[in-house]
Amino acid sequence: MKSMSKITLQLQRCARDITNMSQQAVNGVSHRGRVLTLDSMNPNVKRVEYAVRGPIVQRAVQIEKELKEGAKKPFTEVIKANIGDAHAMGQKPITFFRQVLALCSYPALLEDSKFPEDAKQRARRILEACGGHSIGAYSASQGIECIRQDVARYIEKRDGGIPSNPDNIYLSTGASDAIVTILKLLVCGEGRDRTGVMISIPQYPLYSAALADLGAVQINYYLDEDNCWSLNITELRRALSAAREHCNPRVLCIINPGNPTGQVQSRQCIEDVIRFAKEEHLFLMADEVYQDNVYAEGCQFHSFKKVLFEMGPEYSNTVEMASFHSTSKCYMGECGFRGGYMEVINLDPEVKAQLIKLVSVRLCPPVPGQALLDLVVNPPQPDEPSYATFMKERTAVLSALAEKARLTEQIFNTVPGITCNPVQGAMYTFPRITLPQKAIDKAKELGLVPDMFYCMRLLDEEGICLVPGSGFGQREGTYHFRMTILPPTEKLKVVLQKIREFQLHFTQEFS
Repeated sequence: MKSMSKITLQLQRCARDITNMSQQAVNGVSHRGRVLTLDSMNPNVKRVEYAVRGPIVQRAVQIEKELKEGAKKPFTEVIKANIGDAHAMGQKPITFFRQVLALCSYPALLEDSKFPEDAKQRARRILEACGGHSIGAYSASQGIECIRQDVARYIEKRDGGIPSNPDNIYLSTGASDAIVTILKLLVCGEGRDRTGVMISIPQYPLYSAALADLGAVQINYYLDEDNCWSLNITELRRALSAAREHCNPRVLCIINPGNPTGQVQSRQCIEDVIRFAKEEHLFLMADEVYQDNVYAEGCQFHSFKKVLFEMGPEYSNTVEMASFHSTSKCYMGECGFRGGYMEVINLDPEVKAQLIKLVSVRLCPPVPGQALLDLVVNPPQPDEPSYATFMKERTAVLSALAEKARLTEQIFNTVPGITCNPVQGAMYTFPRITLPQKAIDKAKELGLVPDMFYCMRLLDEEGICLVPGSGFGQREGTYHFRMTILPPTEKLKVVLQKIREFQLHFTQEFS
């Protein structure tokens, strides 16, 4: 046995020697290690963080694997309330949308009598606009023309007749793709001339991640938690003034309705923001992907474009703006199809030529996503056979979300140590949690941000996956988490009860 061990050791040494030699010389050329290492890679990529799919989600996936392998936990499933993925949470697709997409994917079904005629008409129109009558073909880089025309008509109707030009519509791979594309156009300069981009705190991590990747300067302006996460022009001025000491602020980003905070901006607030953007010569980016998700009494969605044009030519002819929408949210929840669009206003014609060049590099947005977007902006009409079912399904989704928004606020505000603003819109709540000092000290001892420590403990003990507020930004000394309101009502009640119980025993443990 000893001789066998010696042989094994010799073989291992021999293998190591061969490996070392191969690393030192490849085809007679000295080899100096890997070309791409953590030290030699793009430093901007290393600065990118995306909390929504960060360490806590990776831990949730690991726990799911452990449960499948028979591990014993205090729970039987992981409930992922960390992301606005409606269908993953159990929301059913809109029948009409899936019928048309099925017909587009497999045109032989156009002969099937089970499909309503209005669905067939939509599918034929989309297929006729595709190369080879197939959604498997590339489209124009800006998007299929007839779909851009439908988007323009949708915007005109939404905004009370204010014209929309299809040439200003760019279809995209979800709204995220369009947002990053516009930021690419805007970011330039070095040192104190480097482009600064104003983003709300708390913010959706797409923005901070994109700015880190592009090497732009992130300018934080804080939403007012004590006033239902409202936007304050005085705070915008403070942030802008401070930023001008070290960068060149050029862009103001707004999310309305808000993610992660769920606020809906008043018309007056939007007017104030537009005036501010004009006065300070800022490019305005309006992220409006939750425009159908408005629940609170007295709240209403106002598009930035509509308000801009109603303020008169002084603003509508000068303020440069891009607004964004998506098929992933609202009542559709079709995240996986990656459909979206942006509309640009007052963009320099020479810059538009550069924008078309930039979107051409990625060939085209996914054509099935474009087809889905066409159905969102051109749904069944009252005289069509699918209208009644469509309206019933749409209303049911939005009504259920409104009820869950109210339920979430009510229950959280009965829990000691949790304070929750009204969920006026969107799909999330962003409650504030009061953590005992001993819990904060324990988190620091473990090298964790306190609300990350809280959320990790919640995941390990209750199987609830949330995102810590630190991943979205928050005022120093405050702690939060973001939770989606998408789970079915009965499951949401379970989630809320588990968080309540955890908050009580966590507070007791560290008091």
